[in-house]
Amino acid sequence: MKRENGIDYVELASRDPAASRAFFEQVFGWSFEDYGPDYTAFDDGRLQGGFFRGKPVTASAGAPLVVLYAEQLAPLLEQVLAHGGELIKPVFAFPGGRRFQFVEPGGNELAVWSQRDSD
Repeated sequence: MKRENGIDYVELASRDPAASRAFFEQVFGWSFEDYGPDYTAFDDGRLQGGFFRGKPVTASAGAPLVVLYAEQLAPLLEQVLAHGGELIKPVFAFPGGRRFQFVEPGGNELAVWSQRDSD
């Protein structure tokens, strides 16, 4: 995979890095390493980054929107809601697929998309 000039690491503010960690471990299966109570680094298997203690700015307020991928949206949406995520935009179609947007317990707004027409 090309690394030069590509996004290599992403950091997100979180009101509660431990809550963000628990959410992404349980729902998405990411691995984490803590660096004190105010920072936790993640590895989603493809991209690495971290959550630092701070006030998140949502995509609705102009922050970049992180978009994740799932083969099937319905089972993942159930997991997001079961683990404390808040649905911001229900599943909707767009050219190329479908997606939904949510806020995780640490306050970050993200989206999940799929190329499938239905689940």
